[in-house]
Amino acid sequence: MSHLSVVQKSDPLKPAAEQGAALDVVVLKFGSSILRSQADAPAVASEVYGHVRAGRKVVAVVSAFGGQTDRLLADARLLGLDHENDLLPGYVALGEEQAAALTAIACDRIGLDAVALSVRELGIVAEGSAEHAHPCDLKSGALLKALAEHQVVVAPGFGAVRPDGKVALLGRGGSDMTAVFLAAELGLKRVRLVKDVDGLYDRDPAAASGKPLRYRRASWDDARRHGGALVQHDAIDLGQQRGVEIEVAGLARAGGTVVGDHSAPPGPSVPDAPIRVAIAGCGVVGGGLLARLLGDPRYQVTGVLVRDPKKVRDVAAPSDLYTSDRAAFLAEKPDLLVEALSEGEAGHDLIREALQAGIDVASANKQAISRDPAGLQALADQHKALLVYSAAVGGGAPMIETLRAARQAGPVTRFEAVLNGTVNFMLDRLSAGADFADALADARVAGFAEEDPSSDLEGRDAAAKVRLLSYEAFGETPGEGTITCDVLSDAFKPNGAPVRQIGACVKSEAGLDATVLLDRELEDPLFLALRGERNALKVYGEDGRVWSCKGRGAGRWPTTESVLADVADIVRARHAALGYH
Repeated sequence: MSHLSVVQKSDPLKPAAEQGAALDVVVLKFGSSILRSQADAPAVASEVYGHVRAGRKVVAVVSAFGGQTDRLLADARLLGLDHENDLLPGYVALGEEQAAALTAIACDRIGLDAVALSVRELGIVAEGSAEHAHPCDLKSGALLKALAEHQVVVAPGFGAVRPDGKVALLGRGGSDMTAVFLAAELGLKRVRLVKDVDGLYDRDPAAASGKPLRYRRASWDDARRHGGALVQHDAIDLGQQRGVEIEVAGLARAGGTVVGDHSAPPGPSVPDAPIRVAIAGCGVVGGGLLARLLGDPRYQVTGVLVRDPKKVRDVAAPSDLYTSDRAAFLAEKPDLLVEALSEGEAGHDLIREALQAGIDVASANKQAISRDPAGLQALADQHKALLVYSAAVGGGAPMIETLRAARQAGPVTRFEAVLNGTVNFMLDRLSAGADFADALADARVAGFAEEDPSSDLEGRDAAAKVRLLSYEAFGETPGEGTITCDVLSDAFKPNGAPVRQIGACVKSEAGLDATVLLDRELEDPLFLALRGERNALKVYGEDGRVWSCKGRGAGRWPTTESVLADVADIVRARHAALGYH
């Protein structure tokens, strides 16, 4: 079961493979070519987020940061430790454990529920030499417990524990083997190795003359012949022995090379030209997007639409990118508009203009999209453009995806949700004894409350999200003036019990009944457990099934990550339409 529904607890009496198969789990491996330093951890978190948003649990196996293993070896040699010393593997494995901890922190920053395990907690048992051991068993209790309780488990590669309790290493490139072994033990048929190339080629793309050809599928023998240092040969052998296909792919690519029993002739790989992206808005979300996209060679920022181009901002960007001229902004002919304006009408008009020009749109503006989601989708279809807006609701919580999954399974009767991170944060502070002014000031300092918080406090922000969720749940939206909203003001007095702002909509024969209310008699444990800016959603199916999700609902990085996942979805869809990945 995924995080979109009831979490399945681990059963110590069942084998790991049986429990892993019951969960929707993917094992991803990130080596030092991707994790060159801790600065690359956010890109890894982005890759992980895309899988979590699709309803999967993730085991992310990481190598040490680039050069860290050699630095640790050099430290040990200064004290006289040589390669045969039994203490050396335990020290060297600290590099992977550090990378795992920092990657888990990067995941937490964007709202993922992540945990990092140590080599000993992970429980891989290996036999053989201390520095080139071979995994033979998995003490799976800690891993299965972590998978049951969290969305993401970050595991250190390369290290294992020998039967005598001492740490052993799995050889150079051993993190590949860690990932393959864990996938096999969890009963999975495939493992994904995320590399700095987009697959396996018939010759080294960096060194070969002419045009190297990329395999879509490669046999185990092809992988051994052409893999070079790309995939550890021990990992290839293990994959073949255990029947686990090895997928080699780049960051944010839908596919790559699948290594398995069968091969297909290699063909030319079409290099990706940078995606030309225009960003509308440079506030909390727009500024976060600008910071991430400027540092990513896969994207070229063509312009940033703002009210005042001369205003000093907290993102280092070339001044000539900023413009207040909408016509000039779109005249740069971007491939993609990322719309993060704070005003609904202006955002709606800009989205319409972009779609009419055939420009794909990813929007985080619930006020803009909720005005007429059906009309905007029809306009996108008419002009063969793509429109995505998952980031407009829930921040880092995948609410749109949850509702779509529920609706695909059958008719939906109602939903209820905590939808506004600012209000939830303030209600927590008010219940703790803060006065209204301090609670609002704290929300501003934390980066949750806008300069003008009236939309949050009056329930209009949550009401716009209720309209969008209603469209996803029922194919129709309640009228803007028909949603009853409670106002959070300085007159609010907590009575000692937890209070949550609950947005809800029920479909009946009479139509849609939508509300945004301050619930003082809340009993649902999902909502009661939310702290700070966290959001959550519950969807009720006609057949009695219930879907749920939760995550950080406000703040720069969770919402930025949700938009970036939307952007990645557009890129993958365009690649698929062109017939390549």
